Amino acid sequence: MDTRVKDVALLLGRIGVAVVFFAHGVQKWDSGVGATANFFSQVGVPLPSVAAVFVIILEVLGSIAFVAGFLLPVIALGYVVDMTGALLSVHVSNGLTSDNGYELVLVLGLAALALGFNGGRLSVDHVLFWRKRETRPAELETV
Repeated sequence: MDTRVKDVALLLGRIGVAVVFFAHGVQKWDSGVGATANFFSQVGVPLPSVAAVFVIILEVLGSIAFVAGFLLPVIALGYVVDMTGALLSVHVSNGLTSDNGYELVLVLGLAALALGFNGGRLSVDHVLFWRKRETRPAELETV
């Protein structure tokens, strides 16, 4: 497969996942930390105020970073923690595909994980970290 096509597909995947997280983060932001923490408390999330701040920051700012491809593994692991919490506290009792089931949180968490560890060349991470590693062996061969 052409690597340009793969890189564009990975970017589009990151955008799609990030848009969903961002939309949910903005909803929580608009509701406020207090309301989000109250909901988290009702569904049994430990440290609901801390969790509310974490999730709002992750879903809003982390989504922007995810689209840009910055700190992808860190944001991806944050998304996995977020979706694991949502799955266990809200969705698992509803089953996979029923109303409020866990299919969306499962797919979002796993897609974020896959994209977070394979973000492609159209990412800040690639420019900062991987591009240098890719050129290093070629430089060593000429020495």
